[in-house]
Amino acid sequence: MRAIVVHETGGPEVLLLEDVPWPEAGPGQVVVRTQAIGVSIVEAHMRAGILPLPLPAVLGVEAVGEVVATGEGVDQGLLGQTVGGVTGATGSYAEYAAMPAAMVRPVPESVSAVEAVAAGAALAVALGLVRRAGLRAGETVLVEAGASNVGGYLIQLAREFGAGRVVATAGARDKRDRAEELGADTVIDHREEGWTSQLDGIDVAFESIGGDSARGVVAALTPGAGRMLYYGRLSGLAPAVTPDDLLGRGVSLVGCSGPAWFQETFDVHYPEAFARLADGRTTAAVGPTFPLEQAAQAHRLVEERGAQGKIVLIP
Repeated sequence: MRAIVVHETGGPEVLLLEDVPWPEAGPGQVVVRTQAIGVSIVEAHMRAGILPLPLPAVLGVEAVGEVVATGEGVDQGLLGQTVGGVTGATGSYAEYAAMPAAMVRPVPESVSAVEAVAAGAALAVALGLVRRAGLRAGETVLVEAGASNVGGYLIQLAREFGAGRVVATAGARDKRDRAEELGADTVIDHREEGWTSQLDGIDVAFESIGGDSARGVVAALTPGAGRMLYYGRLSGLAPAVTPDDLLGRGVSLVGCSGPAWFQETFDVHYPEAFARLADGRTTAAVGPTFPLEQAAQAHRLVEERGAQGKIVLIP
């Protein structure tokens, strides 16, 4: 089968199209014939060596496709079904991918593979974040990277779940315009030095940038009630927040990751995400699509932050 293989970390040019053996369905796994493959900044960071990646490796985390094989302990009823989910680490940039059965969920017939992979993980994460935040009517919400895949859904869901004011951040002008279109009341350019000084009275902050700016966000949280939900680090750096930063204001930092978080995501929020796509409550934000062999071009675009919507590879 054809797959995108990384032998050494580096720029997009290290993504090589090669023929590799088909994956086998191990215990607890399914093998899917991929129909649409998600591309994310996480994979670009893995390719570049910012995040760990055992080499050589077939890159890729997200995929939607038809189940063609099941491993020991897996429900045989999944055979022939179209499912969406994640590999757990690597392997989706290929014509066939092995995925943990616990990390895939059926895709409704009315939802296309491209729509499902474009929205599935991002919308599921956004749903999990909003519910974990315990958002109360009238609260002020900060969505960092509001034009990103997760950020765009967070803006919309915050509105739906009763936020009184939504503040978003974005870089380029077109992305700030996009965040406004999605429902943000105020959009701040997070490329500006000291941008957090424009914040005040934030009840819930969805933290996805990381680095030094996170301390400024904590300083803007409502004393005694504010909470920051940390789920990403687009800067490549962990939030520079200390326990004393939190203690001084009586605010909380919630890490949204780990086994329990992911289990809830797949058990509850993935099915809810697909149901929303099927009944039209949420529309998938589909970005540019590329054939599998153009994975390098897809990575250049994701690193340039030049796309609105999820970048998708078609095998």
